Amino acid sequence: MGIASRLKTERYLLIAIAIGLFAFLSEQAIMEMGRGAALIAAVALVVTIVLASMRVAHHAEILAIKVGDPYGTMILTLSAVAVEVIILAIMVADESSPTLVRDTIYSALMLDINGILGLAALLGGLKHGEQPYNDNSGKTYGVMILTAIGISMIVPEFVPSDKWHYYSAFTIVAMIALYTLFLRMQVGQHSYFFSYSYPRSERKAEASAPHPDEGSTAVSIATILAGVVIIGVLAEFMSAFMTTGLKDTGAPLGLMALVVAAISAAPEILTALRAALRNRMQATVNIAMGASLSTVILTVPVMEAIALYTGQPFIMAMTPVQTVMVTITLIAAAINLNDGETNAIEGMTHFILFATFLMLTSLGL
Repeated sequence: MGIASRLKTERYLLIAIAIGLFAFLSEQAIMEMGRGAALIAAVALVVTIVLASMRVAHHAEILAIKVGDPYGTMILTLSAVAVEVIILAIMVADESSPTLVRDTIYSALMLDINGILGLAALLGGLKHGEQPYNDNSGKTYGVMILTAIGISMIVPEFVPSDKWHYYSAFTIVAMIALYTLFLRMQVGQHSYFFSYSYPRSERKAEASAPHPDEGSTAVSIATILAGVVIIGVLAEFMSAFMTTGLKDTGAPLGLMALVVAAISAAPEILTALRAALRNRMQATVNIAMGASLSTVILTVPVMEAIALYTGQPFIMAMTPVQTVMVTITLIAAAINLNDGETNAIEGMTHFILFATFLMLTSLGL
């Protein structure tokens, strides 16, 4: 692919660079124009970040196709979590909200399991009926998510405030240990847990389906790294504009967290929906549940390390409403992902839970 063609293909990243430069040069002027201008600028930057993250996800998908499952979906989820962690770290530095990390992880869980998996299973079920996948993957993801959430966001409710740093250090070690073992399972002797052998006719159809333009592996890796840096710069300005735009507006406290979670989940939604509509539910389960697990198990140690470094703890214990919603979600997922087939009814149950989450967020709960 020539330079001109490559630049045309990556026009969204080029637009993101131009908008980032404009935001840098006009930040003070926009702030002086008032809350409305700041909010408009924040929305424009959110859209720009989503477009840039979709290019990152596109190149992650190219690598995923080359290496196949389960490595492929691992690359997709890790790229999304990397974007989320960078945005979250920047916003935590600019924001004084001690609950932003907790609320973002909670929102990501609701988006990934109830939003992505629910919508994908609903639409895929309406098109294909029952959609098969490897039930070992659903069970493994479910118990790992439950353990990680319990350790990092339920137990902290009972930890004395003067001993938070001890538990933070323990949480970091525990999350790293869990993820190390999970990674070994996913790419090692238990990799078959996260793959599914489709009938030959379906494999032929998949092979003949159009794939993303490939290019070289080096170009994809370089574009992913460049995209993450660009997103980090844009997130810095987005955080400042959004803080100013939402100040004293009475907006729900969880709105900022929902925005961060939605930015990282946007590319995953498209990938998961495409997989479900092609009757490839295994990829959808890996993306939705894998993203949920990666969000908890990777975001928590990074943010806890920042808390230990700064000496300022985050409030990680979930509220009663959040605990109830996560509990219902994980119970529903354990039941629905237990038989190796999804259908529209199972998808609808999760999508209704997602709608409930949005309703509660709008009420400030």
